[in-house]
Amino acid sequence: MIDLYTAATPNGHKISIALEELELVYTLHVLDLAAGEQKEPWFLALNPNGRIPAIVDRSEDNFAVFESGAILVYLAEKTGELMPTDFKGRSQVMQWLMFQMGGIGPMMGQANVFHRYFPEKIQPAIDRYQGESKRLFRVLDAHLAWHEYLAGDYSIADIANWAWVQTHNWSGVTVDDLPHLQRWIAAIAERPAVKRGIILPPRAERPDPTTARTMLETGQSR
Repeated sequence: MIDLYTAATPNGHKISIALEELELVYTLHVLDLAAGEQKEPWFLALNPNGRIPAIVDRSEDNFAVFESGAILVYLAEKTGELMPTDFKGRSQVMQWLMFQMGGIGPMMGQANVFHRYFPEKIQPAIDRYQGESKRLFRVLDAHLAWHEYLAGDYSIADIANWAWVQTHNWSGVTVDDLPHLQRWIAAIAERPAVKRGIILPPRAERPDPTTARTMLETGQSR
């Protein structure tokens, strides 16, 4: 049994999707980010960084794992699924997982901040983060022109990148000119486990801009 502590964000959806794909039994615990529940001492004991998601694996002496990428790797290695076991295949998955963790996620996250939440429009910042997000999308599109999935078979690399890329409209970035990326987004969206995982937890009402900015400035988001 796994306890999943999460919220309706791309990083949270990575883990609910993976758990559904792996058919693991888990209990969902939804944190109220606006109320700062992720900063409470009980949660900081699980994740010192005070961000969602985190899991506790009850079958492994209540072992806690935080950081969405680390959780995906843990679940894949625990089950022997969604990641190859051969040296080179595993490396390919890890490369595209790190691409999301170090590029797609941070750039789209900053695009969201400046495009959606700041009351003043700082256009150079908006252009910078939307432009870099689009550049990373082009990298994905070029790779997907020759590959069905990012790293051989469908894997945690696809789950991690898809959970963010499918929210591109919220970041103000289009994919209309990226046909291979569009194909990949649509194909993954049709997977039954993805359909289940993307609605867990149900998306809460987005906070008003003032509350959202306070959350961002005090490190309470995600």
